Amino acid sequence: MIYDLAIIGGGPAGYTAAEAAGKKGLKTIVFEKRTFGGVCLNEGCIPTKTLLYSAKVYKTAKDASKYGISCDNVEYDLSKIIARKNKVVRKLVAGIRGKLTDAEVETIAGNAEIKSSDNNQVEISCNEETYIAKKLLICAGSETVIPNIPGIAETAIWTSSEALENKEVPESLIIVGGGVIGIEFASFFNVFGTKVTVIEMMDEILPGMDKELSALLRADLTKRGIDFHLETKVTALQQEGEKQKVTFEKDGMTFETETAKILLSVGRKPVMTGLGLENIQLETSRNGLKVNEYMQTSDSNIYACGDITGFSLLAHTAVREAEVAVEHLSGNKEKMSYKAIPGVVYTNPEIAGVGKTEEMLRSEGIQFTVNRLPMAYAGRFVAENEQVNGVCKILKGEDGTILGVHILGNPASEIITIAGIAIEKKMKADELKAIVFPHPTVGEIIKETL
Repeated sequence: MIYDLAIIGGGPAGYTAAEAAGKKGLKTIVFEKRTFGGVCLNEGCIPTKTLLYSAKVYKTAKDASKYGISCDNVEYDLSKIIARKNKVVRKLVAGIRGKLTDAEVETIAGNAEIKSSDNNQVEISCNEETYIAKKLLICAGSETVIPNIPGIAETAIWTSSEALENKEVPESLIIVGGGVIGIEFASFFNVFGTKVTVIEMMDEILPGMDKELSALLRADLTKRGIDFHLETKVTALQQEGEKQKVTFEKDGMTFETETAKILLSVGRKPVMTGLGLENIQLETSRNGLKVNEYMQTSDSNIYACGDITGFSLLAHTAVREAEVAVEHLSGNKEKMSYKAIPGVVYTNPEIAGVGKTEEMLRSEGIQFTVNRLPMAYAGRFVAENEQVNGVCKILKGEDGTILGVHILGNPASEIITIAGIAIEKKMKADELKAIVFPHPTVGEIIKETL
């Protein structure tokens, strides 16, 4: 049998493409070596957000008196929180399998390797069987970066995978890396009483996000007891019995500190091994596979989506890339746009941004103006956030075109889509302001800030 499309990887890009292709009547097969849903569903997006929501509920209950509600003896059970997280993951994985079945997609459990690509056919091997497809989509995802820090191999560190399965709250935790994953775990464990320290090499946490809002979030987390060491380099790790030690350099001086656990969170990188890529010699870029605006690699029969391109490493980007790829191999010429890819950090409060940041615009020499308002200008925000501050920032071009929007405050993740649509459609501030927003909603802050 010759398949119309073979897909390596069953994460957000892979299962999205498979379902879309199947619904178009394309004979589709998906190879997944672990569990459908990929890192996002099994070890990333969904598990962490499930844990963070439990933390938010716990903190809300503890702070209930601010809202005229009495909650005495509020307690948590981390083992039950983890069990609920696992239940949520199982339910969503089952949902993905159901979608693929409905779309008549064939699924194979195993590690697929590309053997060749010629004569408009791609040959793939999996579980000692050979499969032939007219087109191939590679969605192999990413893996945790493990830096070459002295002592790391001998130290029982956590990555996000181990942290997600832990059923006891550590007394203290040092997080190496102040990116999205590190800050979300810092927020989670802090709520349950862990003494958290974050060590970051850059001059601010959350590289790539709006710097001003990142600093405001850091200040808020600092008030809650999280310590931050910026522009700091970890030089050694050490295991001493049940305790662990971290040696780091800051301002030309060396320090050593002890902790119960170390969480390593310095980023992710595309999975480029074990796929048989050496057999087809595809062009690479940013340590991943190079693609064009239709998600084609240097071999026109082979597409690549998601983290393996090394570009965005976000599940929602991968989903859209998969949609574009399937449209193109079906004969349509829809192009991938990266103008309005939202970035979200699901701390409490949330921080979200889309489009350009001030730092990006300055580096590109683009003239812009900044409109900035406290979130308290939205009545719904005040009603739901007692003694909590937030900021909405909108960046506009000289002609009023909306270039970037950045929000600190709940629920930033839900309302940032409004800004994303405006940026993708190249809307001017006056055009968006003419849209009627329901009142009272937190989303009104965007209209107010314009």
